[in-house]
Amino acid sequence: MTASESASLPDRHATAPATTPETNSDQVPTALVTAPFRGDGMDTLKAIARVIYDPWIEHRPLRVYRAADLADRIDAEGADILIVESDQVKGPVFERQLRLIGSCRGDPNNVDIPAATAAGIPVLNAPGRNADAVAEMTLALLFSVNRWVSPADADVRGGQVYANGVIPYQRYRAWQLAGQTIGLVGLGAVGRATKWRLEGIGMHVLSYDPFNPDATHNDLNTMLPHCNAVSMHAAVTPETQGLMGTAQFALMPQGSVYINSARAMLHDTDALVAALQAGHLSGAGLDHFEGENLPTDHPLQAMNNVVLTPHIGGATYNVEANQALMVSADVQRILNGERPLYCVNPEVLG
Repeated sequence: MTASESASLPDRHATAPATTPETNSDQVPTALVTAPFRGDGMDTLKAIARVIYDPWIEHRPLRVYRAADLADRIDAEGADILIVESDQVKGPVFERQLRLIGSCRGDPNNVDIPAATAAGIPVLNAPGRNADAVAEMTLALLFSVNRWVSPADADVRGGQVYANGVIPYQRYRAWQLAGQTIGLVGLGAVGRATKWRLEGIGMHVLSYDPFNPDATHNDLNTMLPHCNAVSMHAAVTPETQGLMGTAQFALMPQGSVYINSARAMLHDTDALVAALQAGHLSGAGLDHFEGENLPTDHPLQAMNNVVLTPHIGGATYNVEANQALMVSADVQRILNGERPLYCVNPEVLG
């Protein structure tokens, strides 16, 4: 929930500049692309560079380059443009003669930005690339928790529809989401994409974001008592780490639902477990865990009112198309001598 998170959502349908550099064949740059790329953005990149495409996501087992290995691959391909998503970009990578680096992330935390700046290499990013995807995941978790989708599915598969003489209507009644109030913590790109979807199903949406003047609240604790559900959409910073703790869960009304499709570091997991075990929260939906994994003996694993997914909110083909369009358009701008739209170290552009 930084100031940059509250920047306007980029137009992911924007096209690259119409002109391309006038080059002969030996001047065409070579782009090593290890991020998933597709659609119009890939077509744009192929029109302005020789593309070596080897996305990490297609490798079984998983392949994520360490810096030294990535530097070797740059040498092997003769690349002067590097586009990554997960590979480690630091140290020896900056000793290569790169024109630019594209990181297909809103926050390019896989790139050593100070080192790139010192080397005079611009680093492009793709803010808001996954906003719609994560917003949809948020709604999926909210519906699943509120309407008991996971345990009901397990009952059907396990032949337990009429378990202990109780019919499903007795076990799985719920309040409809329409007419309920939900609080969004963070009103950046994902928060805004979530907001209009929730309003579309008839929910009253409150929001807390000290960096966005459109938010309804500038104090989290004053918003929480009004929320039948709370959904997290803030960036992890020293100020937001553990933002939802014992006191904050206690402020939510009895029977509220907690959704986190952002990062687990935004809440105190022990406090969340305690609020669920006490019955103060009626359920939770979580798409991320610290260390990207939740131990099988963790208390959350035993709760049928909790839906757990393994950090898949941004896993759509549309995200790959979005980031390709944004990064390739800015690559073309730089090659044309124009300023890119999304560059985290614009001071190197002169």
